[in-house]
Amino acid sequence: MLTLPEKLLFIIFAILSIYLTYIGFSQIIVAVRKGQPEYYSRSNRLFERIREAFVRTIGQTPVLKSRPLVGVFHSFIFYGFTFYLLVNLIDLIEGLLPPSFAPLSGSPISSWFRLGSDVLGFLVLVGVIFFVWRRFVSRDTKLERFNDSVLLQAEVRAGGIRMDSLIVAGFIFFHVGFRLFEAGSLLAAEGRLDPWQPVATLIARVVGFGPDRIIGWHIGWWLSLGLILLFLPYFVRSKHIHIFVAPIRLGLGRRAATGEKIGSGALDPLNFEDENVEQFGVAKLEQLRWSQVLDAYACIQCNRCTNVCPAHETGKALAPSAIEINKRYELNSIRATLAKGAESPRPVMEFALSESALWACTTCGACVGICPVGCEPLIDIVDLRRDAVMTKAQFPQDLNSAFRNLERAGNPWGLAQDNRKDWAKEIAAPTVEENPDFDVLYWVGCAGAYDPSAQKIARAFTEILHHAKVRFAILGNSEKCTGDLARRAGNEYLYQNLGAENVQILNAALGNRDKRVVATCPHCFNALANDYPQLGGKYRVMHHTQLISELVSDNRLPELILDENITYHDPCYLGRHNGIYDAPRQVLNGPKRIIEMQRSRENSFCCGAGGAQFWKEEEPGNTRVTENRFQEAQATGAQVIAAGCPFCKSMLSSSESAGETGAPLVLDVAELVAENLRRVKSKLGIG
Repeated sequence: MLTLPEKLLFIIFAILSIYLTYIGFSQIIVAVRKGQPEYYSRSNRLFERIREAFVRTIGQTPVLKSRPLVGVFHSFIFYGFTFYLLVNLIDLIEGLLPPSFAPLSGSPISSWFRLGSDVLGFLVLVGVIFFVWRRFVSRDTKLERFNDSVLLQAEVRAGGIRMDSLIVAGFIFFHVGFRLFEAGSLLAAEGRLDPWQPVATLIARVVGFGPDRIIGWHIGWWLSLGLILLFLPYFVRSKHIHIFVAPIRLGLGRRAATGEKIGSGALDPLNFEDENVEQFGVAKLEQLRWSQVLDAYACIQCNRCTNVCPAHETGKALAPSAIEINKRYELNSIRATLAKGAESPRPVMEFALSESALWACTTCGACVGICPVGCEPLIDIVDLRRDAVMTKAQFPQDLNSAFRNLERAGNPWGLAQDNRKDWAKEIAAPTVEENPDFDVLYWVGCAGAYDPSAQKIARAFTEILHHAKVRFAILGNSEKCTGDLARRAGNEYLYQNLGAENVQILNAALGNRDKRVVATCPHCFNALANDYPQLGGKYRVMHHTQLISELVSDNRLPELILDENITYHDPCYLGRHNGIYDAPRQVLNGPKRIIEMQRSRENSFCCGAGGAQFWKEEEPGNTRVTENRFQEAQATGAQVIAAGCPFCKSMLSSSESAGETGAPLVLDVAELVAENLRRVKSKLGIG
């Protein structure tokens, strides 16, 4: 137990520390509350949210998923540091109160508690040493690898991340280390060994036994708990705050009013009917939604998102982790003035990301999918694009043509609406007027209607539908672009106009009948399935590979037999945004199995077309995104690259390596199935 002067000094120190920490936390709460309201609920189904956050946090599954070894060492720190909340509480009681108040004195669980504090404390030290070695000695490039063109807030550019990491690691190491020294010194003072405290016993042997070793207990107690009080005011501005915020963020996923989870394929809409709104999108920090402000404090600065970002991986100025890190450092520098009611002094684009970075994003969702704490930098980027397009009219000029074509012709190519059904001149594709008793509505999409390469996909899929005797229909010339490219490029107003027209047409065509809508383009699929419910259009939407897989399973199509080795490219808007990975593989996995690329399924690499990139010049970098992906596919040795998206097919086919002799051929799944169907018919003598 401490002496009376020690107790008084500690209490004074504790009051000062708690007061300063309270100020910091209150400023953060004010900053988060300044954020805008959410469109989707972040608080309904509260029990489910708490359970999900608890399971994911305790299980450490998000951290273990993409970096298993790193995750194991992180779990040492997490479990040990969590247990040390109880250890510190008991140490505090034993130091300030008489021995009769010792909470575990004589308790049967006392031995297990001592074992836990000893072993877990040692594992914390092992974990800290690993991470210090990784960051400061081996200098793992995954942690702080930013391209030179990435915009960093001044404090970050000056080495703020490394300094913060050093302070946090130092605090954890010395806090736990001195607590073990405290326990060992107590054993030494009492002249005994404790098999339940192997590390503390070893320390006792080192320091030597004797009553005077009680001074070591005092030193260990003060430095262990005193470091907490010293660290707490800094804690609120450090990366370590994620130990509180990250579990909360894990429970704040977007959900519809019904409780259904909303994935990364849906964006929050803007309300253009509110006449008081003068700002569309985000220019300053307080114009972000409150969850986006919270992301800055949930971010653990692991850089996972940047490591998988196709823009950053190809040398461009975008680094998703830098967005969150820059936001936090900026908030730390201005939170005191925000708490007093002031506005943030400068736009987000001045400290968080550059214009080149803003327009390099392919909206592939890799950053959102891999984040272990649920941050959503993709949404920040789209909101910033909305401000650039609709408020400032500052966007790549290449997109101006696409926007104008969408407004005038209803498609980004600017081709005549009356020619939308020309792709079907060589094959029967009945409209809803010609076949009102359809079971499946085929949404052709602009690519299928106008792009020669994608028209082959549309005709192949139509051939498949005819052979399988699927009663289907198309909208024909009444179909317009879903508006996906406009929405992802930030032109929300144009998207909503196009979407509202399409929803009206679809509702009229489908009526109250429970029909399925099938799309060969994942971008159309995503818009129909995830975006259009916001506009009053809720449909049963399928991707064409899902329907083909179903038809093969029902023996309405022959099994696909290929002579060539094949690899499959997962489209971002089919796989990562909508979780459809198995259907195309079920179609392609005949006698010859798919040769998977190194990055596949949820870890798939983007083709480079998404986020309106298809309609503009790629931002400066050291290579094109599509070239990076094509080379990966080529490395598998496959002769055919199968795609499930007309834009993926077009991008991969246009890569530099695709023009080389012997390069793999890029074909859609529907084209491969249709060709197989023709071969089977030819063998059977069927015309």
